[in-house]
Amino acid sequence: MAAFWLLGGVLLLVALVLLFLWHPRIGELFHKHVQDRPKRRLFLAAVGFFCTLAFARGAAYAAGRGIPPFHYVYIHGIHVHHLVWGILLLLVVGFGWLIEIGTGTRGSSLFASRLMSLLYGIAVALTLDEFALWLNLEDRVYWTREGRASLDALLLFGAALLIGIWGKDFLKALPRELFRPTRRGREEQKL
Repeated sequence: MAAFWLLGGVLLLVALVLLFLWHPRIGELFHKHVQDRPKRRLFLAAVGFFCTLAFARGAAYAAGRGIPPFHYVYIHGIHVHHLVWGILLLLVVGFGWLIEIGTGTRGSSLFASRLMSLLYGIAVALTLDEFALWLNLEDRVYWTREGRASLDALLLFGAALLIGIWGKDFLKALPRELFRPTRRGREEQKL
């Protein structure tokens, strides 16, 4: 059940971000303030990373405390951690980039580029959130002192994303665009 919530949350995140950027004014604003394609990809990966990290941490906390509807996923008696889904998603994104889906090469789709960037950030968050399990293959590590390695890995990767983004101008311009009065509203204000 928790896997379904996680999958649903990830799909909702991807759909919302892609729909948001599909809006002509928002897409134009995004391209205006983040002009370099690699930086746009970094920005979208960061959005996927940080949103998924928040959701995964919350879901893991709720599952550990027995808060419905979240619980751990077991397949044939084996606890399947969310890093497994992250690794599988990293394999899919990596393969997609190998065959040049969404890489920005000529003929590559803008939608595919955005989707692959978001999925990459999501996959990294799911994988690094349980980094401590890479080193100590025990379930109980997640919320212990040894689990600190996961937080360190997440902070380092998140910092790398943030350093590479340069999306500051876009983020500053976005509220002005979203909350600016419409043309009709400006005319009424003049009266």
